[in-house]
Amino acid sequence: MLPGRMTLSPPGPPCGPPEELQELQELAFIERPIRRSLKTAEEIDQLTVDEDLNDVERAVYLLSMGQEVQRASVISNLPSLVRQNPAETFRRVVPKVRDVLNGAGAEIQLAAATSFLTILQDDIILIHTHTYSILKTVLLHLNHRDAVVSSAWLETLLSAINALPKETIKQEVLNPLLYQSQLSHSLQARLAACRILGRASCKFDSLIVKKELLPLARSLCRDVEPEVRVCMCHQLESMARAIGVDDTRSELLPEMLELAGDEEGSVRLAAFDSIISLMEMMDGDDRLHLLVPLVMSACDASSQVDEGVMVSLSFQFGKLCSGLAGSLSDEQKRLLLQKFQVLCMAGLPADENQMDVGESTLIRCNCCYNLPAMLAFVDPAHFLSDLYPSFSGLCSDPEVSVRRSVAAGFHQVVKMLGSNVHVVHKELLLLLQDNSLEVLDALMNHLDETLEVVLSRGDNLMVDNKLQELLSALLSAEQKVGSSLRWRLHEKLLHRYSCLSRLLPGELLHQTFSARIFMILTTNKVLPVQKEASRTFCTFLRYNRKQEQRQEMMERLIQDLAQGRSYWNRLRFLDVCEIATEIFSRKYFNKHFLIPALELVHDPVANVRYKLCQLLPRLRSSLRLPADKLLLQKLDFCVQKFLCREKDKDVVAMIRKTVLELDKLDLSEPFHKRHEWDLLDQKKEKEEMLLLEMEQLERQQSDGKLNSDKHMERKRRDSKTSLSSTKSMSVSSSTGSSTSGKETRKAKLSRSRSLSSQPTSSKPANSDRPLKVKDLSSSSGLGKSTRDDSLRTAHFTLTTQSTSSMPVLIRSKTTSLLDQASMLEQRDHRSSTLDHRSATRDHRNNMMEQRTSSLEEREHRTSTLEHRDHRTSTLGQRSKTMERGCGMKDSQSRKLSMNRKSSSFQSERE
Repeated sequence: MLPGRMTLSPPGPPCGPPEELQELQELAFIERPIRRSLKTAEEIDQLTVDEDLNDVERAVYLLSMGQEVQRASVISNLPSLVRQNPAETFRRVVPKVRDVLNGAGAEIQLAAATSFLTILQDDIILIHTHTYSILKTVLLHLNHRDAVVSSAWLETLLSAINALPKETIKQEVLNPLLYQSQLSHSLQARLAACRILGRASCKFDSLIVKKELLPLARSLCRDVEPEVRVCMCHQLESMARAIGVDDTRSELLPEMLELAGDEEGSVRLAAFDSIISLMEMMDGDDRLHLLVPLVMSACDASSQVDEGVMVSLSFQFGKLCSGLAGSLSDEQKRLLLQKFQVLCMAGLPADENQMDVGESTLIRCNCCYNLPAMLAFVDPAHFLSDLYPSFSGLCSDPEVSVRRSVAAGFHQVVKMLGSNVHVVHKELLLLLQDNSLEVLDALMNHLDETLEVVLSRGDNLMVDNKLQELLSALLSAEQKVGSSLRWRLHEKLLHRYSCLSRLLPGELLHQTFSARIFMILTTNKVLPVQKEASRTFCTFLRYNRKQEQRQEMMERLIQDLAQGRSYWNRLRFLDVCEIATEIFSRKYFNKHFLIPALELVHDPVANVRYKLCQLLPRLRSSLRLPADKLLLQKLDFCVQKFLCREKDKDVVAMIRKTVLELDKLDLSEPFHKRHEWDLLDQKKEKEEMLLLEMEQLERQQSDGKLNSDKHMERKRRDSKTSLSSTKSMSVSSSTGSSTSGKETRKAKLSRSRSLSSQPTSSKPANSDRPLKVKDLSSSSGLGKSTRDDSLRTAHFTLTTQSTSSMPVLIRSKTTSLLDQASMLEQRDHRSSTLDHRSATRDHRNNMMEQRTSSLEEREHRTSTLEHRDHRTSTLGQRSKTMERGCGMKDSQSRKLSMNRKSSSFQSERE
């Protein structure tokens, strides 16, 4: 079998592994189309252009001799040629373009229409003759057989009308338009005539529009094709603004009302939209007699016939209600409100009318858009009864687009509700806890405005634990967004949460949000999210009014970021420093952030040192001499260390660049800019000082409350002790009275024989004892409670003894004696309290007298010292006078001695 196979095998290439053979075959197959697609030498010669030609000459050459691809490229590049050399381009290139367009394909036609439209919109042309040359080209190709090309040339013509003079438009555009608007022309030409009429009416005055353009518009409004009537309806608004209010009422409103009753639904819809857009031009009578019946009829018919009218009505509903509010009766307002409630439920299972899912969803989205206008229409005071069910249903709608629409306008509803914002608390929680990130994205656009209104009504939030529910919903929304891949939404959410520093108490904010924001700062891997978390954390730090919490937050920044083990965290600390320069004042930044940032010069990772080099100019701009002289020395030392010891080439290049920036820093900033920065820094510093003062006031108030509470507790304790003492006194008095009763009984038995009794000698002694007690109480003038209590007990024991030893008449009763004893005890208690008060007053007076006496002694000492100084000064003066006197006596004695000597000498001579 083997020799037979060998003889049958055809001759081929050398044998090898099957994988290599397959690869060679694939390579051979790939090379074939490459060889076929290569250009021949003749084609290369045709595509080659002389390099010495300028742009205009090259364009002319390619338009004349080039291929279609080259011609399309030149036409697309026509706006840049006009910018460089407009005169030569319009003289040599534009005529060539006009020649190329004759018989050209759709690609070149679209490129030319786009290029001419760009030239007209960018206002490159300064001469009207150039615009006229473009107009001739546009009008030539306006009725192209391709609808796409024709619409492109029409847009170019409409843009050219704004740049052309009135005479040119009248002669070149409007005169052919009269011919094109006839029924004998194509549908495309009549549609173009409608749009040209609407654009050209803005260029002329009302007389020309009324005389020449309005009859043409009437004929197009009565065209047999509904598309033409719809197009003309949309252009009637611009024509109405051109001719004015009076002519609109007499000329155009009848045409619009007639079109509003057209047999085609699209025409009715276009007429309805045009009439509503002209509502501001109508007076009260027109609104009452023309617009109100039209709207009411549309409301009645939309639920039965036309979905298009229903969609348009739902979009214009808020504008209609706000514009017609003064012209509607209460019954009509009620009907409109009921119609809006029906539109809010369009397409839902509760709705009886079966509609398309897309149309019904669009209607409900339009209702969400009109909610603020409808709230103003029904008055916010009646929101709960009139609009709340519809609003709540839209917030829990099954379609995401509807919930997104209601979330986008939630802040407007909240602002209009004002003090009644607690009504929509449940709906806000629903939107914050929504499963769709699109809903959260729409809600986050204005979440700061929403929270500002909601949290400003703190009294209503504290009821039923609503505040805690709101905070937990905010945290869950952040966690849901953070766990997704939508980092831009996460960045937006963190930016909106920064407003909580102004709305929540510092203690609550520190407990709920600060730790979470710091976790995002240290764990999230997306740089924009980290920077936004840094900004939010710094905002929380700045507006926190408790020193302990600020210190704790700063320690976490220093320990976990500046001194963190990961270089990534140290880089984040430098980002925090960059943001802190914008939020804090220079004084606060230099005190807390600058030194930890400069210490990163010793960091072992080059990326950290590189980032520090980039940040040095910003750090230098926060210093002011001479107050920050030491900090400036530290920064200069940091720069010197970089220059002397740095080995990484990237860091060395950056520090050299930074040194140049530091040298130019003071010179490059103009004075007015520095002055603005200084004013802004002063404002920040004042705000920080105000926050510190508020913190001190809050502490004082809390301390005052604690002291008042302690004082109240002391009063309660004192009242309890006084009650117990009075009870003990009453018990003692009762025991005394009982003993006195027994003694009286014994006296009765012993003296029953006698009818009368005489007073004994014990009475004056008992009368003297209370005086002794009073003397004791008056002598104890320090007023301590222990002494008062002892005195009171002594007084009461003495009084009981006195009452027991007093003589008693036989006919007297024990009850009268008890009453007298209780009265005496009350009087004695009052006298003791008065004595105690007088003692305290005397003590205070003594203290004041002692203080005054001490002050008098000080004054006396100072006077004595002054007197001594005066004596020393007088003694010094006397000593000086004595010395002077002694000197005078010495000089006189010397003179006398000299005289005596001279006289003796003369006598000896004689």
